[in-house]
Amino acid sequence: MNFEQLRSFVEVARFGNFTRAAEELYLAQPSLSRQIAALEQSLGAELFHRARGGSTLTVAGEALLPLARRMLADAESVRRELAELAGLERGRVRLGATPTLCISLVAEVLSVFHAEHPAIELHLSEQGSRALLDELGSGELDLALITTSDGTTPERFTVTPLLVEELVVVSSAAAAPVTTDDSIGLADVARLPQIVFSSTYDLRGTTDAAFRAAELAPEVVLEGAEMDAVLRFVERGLGVAIVPAMVLIDRPGLRSVRLAAPTLTRTISLARPADVAPTSAVDVMQGTIAATATAFAARAGETMRLAH
Repeated sequence: MNFEQLRSFVEVARFGNFTRAAEELYLAQPSLSRQIAALEQSLGAELFHRARGGSTLTVAGEALLPLARRMLADAESVRRELAELAGLERGRVRLGATPTLCISLVAEVLSVFHAEHPAIELHLSEQGSRALLDELGSGELDLALITTSDGTTPERFTVTPLLVEELVVVSSAAAAPVTTDDSIGLADVARLPQIVFSSTYDLRGTTDAAFRAAELAPEVVLEGAEMDAVLRFVERGLGVAIVPAMVLIDRPGLRSVRLAAPTLTRTISLARPADVAPTSAVDVMQGTIAATATAFAARAGETMRLAH
């Protein structure tokens, strides 16, 4: 078994097709087929069900796939670290983040990082926290900025809490304030027309649970939107939304009011694989993220604080 065979196996699994995988790897299909056959022989098990319509993983193939991805990721990490130390090629950072962080904290992080280290190759994955941890675990990411409401993450990751922020109610700055008080109760929010997120958002689960616990049924005017669309709809007066305080930074078209006790909060954390040493470029990115998070907390005021 060698890395060329593992790479071929992973690509066939990804496309479900030997021809497509061969094109991706710039290999002749017979060469690819021989690599897979040699891998199967060395392991003593068939890895694919081969059919005219495509190839699907066997039970043995399903078991091998996450291991193969991890081995390839580790080998690539070592290769790039040695290359950086030798000054032979540019570094690379593969960062994942949730949609709410991509339009706020991550935009600032990448702007600062690229200005200071323009030769570093950057890759960004925008997913929900659970999907990001899956990508991190399979070796597709170096770092992931995730959000949690209960503070629990799998042990195979090193997770560093950065910020704790409140969820606030936002409305259009062009409309009358939803309240003249400093905060608004959840019962009053439930009576306002609301724009709510897609069910894939952890944020949606948090707010739904809060309304259920209070035995409230919010008035929903639009459901299923992504973060940027929600904010734009609120700016245009379609309704209000419950969002993380962070997204209000540099959004003059929105006004916000804090929720009355009990407040809703989320923790923003930086996760990386516990069993993979970070490269020099990843180390620098971690420092940039930490410094930017500190600056964000200072700008946000009472609705955000550094995690301890």
